[in-house]
Amino acid sequence: MSSFGSGDLIQNFGMSVNTSITTIVGRVLGSPELKLGDPNRKIIKLTVDMEKCHWNLSGRSMVEGKPIEYWGILDFTSCGSYKYKLRGKEFIQKLIGKYKKLGIYMQEPIWYEESSMKILASYDLLSELLEKINNICKYNQAHLQLLLCVMAKKSPGYKYLKWISETKLGIVTQCCLSNSANEGEDKFYTNLALKINAKLGGSNVELRVDVNHPGYQDTKSPSITAAVATVNWPATNRYAARVFPQYNRSEKILNFGDVCLELVACYRRMNGVRPERIVIRDGVSEYQFDMVLNEELLDLKRVFQGVNYFPTITLIVAQKRHQTRFFPVGISCRQQLWTQNYYGNLGTSKPTHYHVLWDKHKFTSDELQKLIYEMCFTFAKCTKPVSLVPSVYYVDLAVYRGRLYREARIGMQSPKSTASSSSKDASSASRTASFELGFYTLHADLENIMFLI
Repeated sequence: MSSFGSGDLIQNFGMSVNTSITTIVGRVLGSPELKLGDPNRKIIKLTVDMEKCHWNLSGRSMVEGKPIEYWGILDFTSCGSYKYKLRGKEFIQKLIGKYKKLGIYMQEPIWYEESSMKILASYDLLSELLEKINNICKYNQAHLQLLLCVMAKKSPGYKYLKWISETKLGIVTQCCLSNSANEGEDKFYTNLALKINAKLGGSNVELRVDVNHPGYQDTKSPSITAAVATVNWPATNRYAARVFPQYNRSEKILNFGDVCLELVACYRRMNGVRPERIVIRDGVSEYQFDMVLNEELLDLKRVFQGVNYFPTITLIVAQKRHQTRFFPVGISCRQQLWTQNYYGNLGTSKPTHYHVLWDKHKFTSDELQKLIYEMCFTFAKCTKPVSLVPSVYYVDLAVYRGRLYREARIGMQSPKSTASSSSKDASSASRTASFELGFYTLHADLENIMFLI
């Protein structure tokens, strides 16, 4: 670097390179205080050790653990290589044992179905299998709370599994790999329990939206948009999601106000009142800030005014696509809203840059920094802070799920069984169908829970 800065080439262009790291004025926020449960269902308080920057559930539990009475296992490894075969009895014992340590009741599974990865990869065979399981449970008057699906390896059939279970049957599914289950590390079972509990459990509502575009060569498929909102108060840690398509590569979210109003109605049904909320909108560049303010925000206000609803709104854009790096965990910059929430596994971590575009709550800089920083410790899938507020991660997961639904619909067409021309027609029909809103509509049993974890 020093030789580069003093070289003839760069000096000939009248340029110079400062080899010193830039110093900024900032502050390190204190450790947040978290609420956890214990196996005796008492609420305990925990201050995070900032040297380790994580916590564990040893001797602790979730604040609210959901008992599991009716659940099943769908084992896709039983017909394959012994190397990947699930040791079912051992897996069940370890999972139930982990739940017992957490003080949460978990019954033996009511269903254990042996299958193969070939069935997972076939839409028709998988659909038939899932419908059979669902119908048998209904016939026995057992509402299946969870179907735990164990795979030998990652499979394209994953998208079929999620689309069928989440939009057609209303079954909560949790997938894992057999090698991870057989190795049986405590961390694996802890994280699995965290994800399952968040999905089965169920918020100041917090809305956050995002857009996921198809590949740059695909000019016909829809972009996928999702909105996420907290639905429980005062804990504000359970989220509902909505997924919908829009025009190819359009960053402006169509019918933004209507989608937000639907989530507000969901919050009202669960809490009895309409919320005031923070809106965090990710995925736009600085040149699109005017579009967010002058189009999306106005659409939101118009829809709310139409139902005589006048909440206060704070609109924030979260950005991660930059090259700035800070060093201490917990640092925030006073002049701009930057937060560094976590230690990276290697090197320095990338901070998040928040732009406050609209603020009718009149947050002070300190209040907003503290709120965003502490929320990053409440991500349901792990016991450490994450780089973005959880709703940003959740909506990314919802957008990804929408893309899986679209790919599952297109994948239903079998090019092997059709001529080239008919294959093109089928592909075109699939893309047209994937613009239909009903195609992404969740089953009523799942639309207000965290199925996307």
